[in-house]
Amino acid sequence: MSHKSVPFATDKPVLSWANHDLAPQEVKMAQNVASLPFVFKHVSLMPDVHLGKGALVGSVVATKDAIVPAAVGVDIGCGMCAIKMPFQAKQLDGKLKKIRKDIEAAIPTGFDENKSVETSVQNWPGWKGFKDLHKGVQDRDRKAQRQLGSLGGGNHFIEVCVDTEDQVWLMLHSGSRNIGNKLAQCHIGTAKNLAKLAEEKLPDPDLSYFVKGTSEFESYWNDLQWAQAYAMFNREVMMARFKRIIEKHLAGGKSTKPLLSVNCHHNYAEKETHYGEEVYVTRKGAVRAQTDDYGIIPGSMGAKSYIVKGKGNHASFCSCSHGAGRLMSRSKAKRVYSLDDLIQQTEGIECRKDKGVLDEIPAAYKPIEQVMANQDDLVEVVATLRQVVCVKG
Repeated sequence: MSHKSVPFATDKPVLSWANHDLAPQEVKMAQNVASLPFVFKHVSLMPDVHLGKGALVGSVVATKDAIVPAAVGVDIGCGMCAIKMPFQAKQLDGKLKKIRKDIEAAIPTGFDENKSVETSVQNWPGWKGFKDLHKGVQDRDRKAQRQLGSLGGGNHFIEVCVDTEDQVWLMLHSGSRNIGNKLAQCHIGTAKNLAKLAEEKLPDPDLSYFVKGTSEFESYWNDLQWAQAYAMFNREVMMARFKRIIEKHLAGGKSTKPLLSVNCHHNYAEKETHYGEEVYVTRKGAVRAQTDDYGIIPGSMGAKSYIVKGKGNHASFCSCSHGAGRLMSRSKAKRVYSLDDLIQQTEGIECRKDKGVLDEIPAAYKPIEQVMANQDDLVEVVATLRQVVCVKG
């Protein structure tokens, strides 16, 4: 499927890869973003698009000489990591429960953090720049160290998967933890205060922005890059632990070489060149899909997930969806579905089956197959995976 232009009047067009009409609130949110004077060319909406804060989740916004902190969001650098292992599915037989217990023991989830700081974390070069971050996070250096190598909550997860060739994959979803959230909140607050002082008439206070060349812009950009690097390394630290657990169970503890490794953000901003011009591209729930970029598009717990390669489609600013996208809110999912529904929908998967993860029930998400069909002009599928173990944040 290719994009369609969303038919409403704004200064800049809105191109959508979704196969459904946007709800009124979603239309308003897209209009608000497209009306900003510094938006470049158009706004692109991915097939998993849904309501967010300020900007829709699943939107790609290119801007000239300005950036909107709330459009990046509070989980700066949130994204996915996956590795293809040299193991076959049959080697997992009878070991799934033990693997899940080992993952839960080795990687803190929810609000938990590591009890001690491992050497690779202590030696991360990013700590040298901590003193240059926003003054509002300077009391959080120890917490940031203890959380590096932890999953977090919400829709974050760790999964053992099997592809259509019965090859074993390891996959996880996480971001920049408390430090990224706090940095984002500090800068969003500053942007809103600036807009108030300037008596700027914005369509939504969450679209308050920084202008290139100002100290506020430079400070945010520095902290954004730091948090994105923290998120990337956070996934690497967890994946190294995860890999050792799998090697313990499937290779007698012997170290193995992955056949393919992918680590990509889906909540972030980067400087890129599009249509011959240098712009800031904010992907809020979208993955970069330049030609030959590898990306990860997970389905919900119990659905398929995909490893993809980008096609470099400039209409989407070389982007694709970051998952299936929620069909209903967390509170609605808890109202509509029961524990029995969760057990039924996650049959055959070694995972938690309790009320604490009911809001992550597969039926709360859009069908991933439809989402993939809508973006065949953005990516090609490299591997199709199904989960056999799932650890939720």
